[in-house]
This record gives sequence, structure tokens and C-alpha cells, in this order.
Amino acid sequence: MSLFRVAGLAKVGLCLRMVRPGFLVITAVACVLGLASAAYAGVVLSANKAWATVLLALLAHAAANVLNDHEDARNGADAANTQGLFPFTGGSRLIQTGVVQLQDTRRLALWLLALLVPGGLWLAYQSGAGLLALGLAGVFLGWAYSAPPLALMCRGLGELAVALAWALMVLGADYVQRGHFAALPVWVSLGYGLLIANILVGNAFPDAAADALVGKRTLAVRLGWQAAARLYGLLALLAHAGVLLLVLLHQLPLAASTALLAAPLALGAAVQLGRYGNQPARLRPALVLGIAAAVLHGLALAAGLYYHAI
Repeated sequence: MSLFRVAGLAKVGLCLRMVRPGFLVITAVACVLGLASAAYAGVVLSANKAWATVLLALLAHAAANVLNDHEDARNGADAANTQGLFPFTGGSRLIQTGVVQLQDTRRLALWLLALLVPGGLWLAYQSGAGLLALGLAGVFLGWAYSAPPLALMCRGLGELAVALAWALMVLGADYVQRGHFAALPVWVSLGYGLLIANILVGNAFPDAAADALVGKRTLAVRLGWQAAARLYGLLALLAHAGVLLLVLLHQLPLAASTALLAAPLALGAAVQLGRYGNQPARLRPALVLGIAAAVLHGLALAAGLYYHAI
């Protein structure tokens, strides 16, 4: 059944399933972190700009998710995936189960982008031209991650693209409030970006066999599961060591060290991946821990910055 033959609330519900809403929380957290960075610098936050920032960031992430489903259907990765752990890996599965058609995903992605563009231009007009550069870079990364000819997800560069994209979301949320660039949100965004990249590293473990079959060279495929698990642990350590270093250098307040509460979750995920990386059915706890670590890190760091600002 085509998406655009479904009417009313059923269509809305189907569109929500297509954008994989459960993952959008990491974008909301990125925006909260950027807003906290601006508040810590003494900026009086604009509620209207904050809500617009969150909405536009969610639209961008939703469009990227739908585009990713479209491209993974085209390259055969999702169809070949019999070991994915839904809803964490393997896409929304709506194309593979016949709920929507391939062209429906492309159409929805274009509609989401069509909503994003005027909203982004309005927010840039309200905030500053620098937001246009950040927005264009983010949209480019969302497209280049999935779509040919770049298809970074197939070249072992998808994880880097994702880290950069979510760091840009933090920077963008800060910029909208300040109206100019600053160093602090760069440092604040780095650890969060690394943990978002780790979500992608971990989620690729159950998909590795199918991805390798269709030539999708994620880091889990290129490195092998053992080396990928070690990389996961290294990125987790770097993300939290960076926060600790910034606190010690007095670039962040002591309250920001609450972000270190996420370290056990991230390192626990690394241990699970190292132990069960070649047994996809046993990886669900690791994937949950990875997402929880990123969310807790971002929210705890934001809370520490807000606490110092009030």
C-alpha cells in the first residue's frame, strides 16, 4: 500500500514509524546541550528560538533517517539483514515488510526537507548568517552519509560523519542563542559527538554480516568485531576524559563532571561488545547501554552547565 493512499491519522502514524522517532531523542539532547552552553556563557535564552531550533533539528534527523531507509533498501542491506535487532538496527523494516514502497521513503524525505528549508532560513535571519553554514553542513552530512555517490556509511566514514553532524547540532543550538560562534560549545560538543558515533559503531555489529554481503563497509565490517569493540571503548574513554580535562583546566564548571556518570554505561557497552560481538542475538543490552550513555552524558553535562548559570 502506498503511503499517499493512506488517509488521516493512519498516514500520520505511518510517517512517524518511518522516521524512527525513538532515535530522535539524541537530537533533542544535543539541542539541550547547546542551549545550556549558551546559558552558561550568560546568554538570556529565547524560548521561541529554542523551540524552533529543536523542531528544525528533529526534522533534519527525521529526514536523514528516512533517506537512510531508502538507500539501505536500494543497496539491499536491509533486505539481506536477518540478524538485526529491531528497533536498534536494520532500519524501520517498513519497506521489507511491504507496508510502504521504496518511492514513499524518498517522497517523505523530500517533504521533510521542504519543511526544513524555510524554517532554517527564518531562524538564520533571526540569529545570524553563521547558522546557514552550520545548517548546510548538517544537511550535507545527512545526505552524504547514506546517498551515493559519497555514501559515507559504505566507506567506513559514516561514524565520523555522524559524530560531526551531532556536534554541529550542539554548535547550532548555541549559535542561535548567542548570534555568534564561540569556543565553549565546540569543546562541549566533542564528547557528545563521540558517544553518538559509538551508537553507530555498536549498532553495526548485528548488521555486519548483511552489510558485508552488499559491500557496505562500516567500521564493524572493516575492522572486525574485536577491533571495533576496542575502538568503541577508546571513544567512550576519550569522550569522558575530555570532560574531565576541561573541568581540570577550568573551562567547564565542576558541576559538569556529572557527565562522567555516563562512563560506566559506555564502558559496560564496550565490554559487552567485546564479549558477544560475534553473537548478534546477545547484543541488545550493549546497544541499550550505548544509547543510554550518550543521553545521560548530554543531559548531565547540560544540567551541570545550567546549574552554574542560575
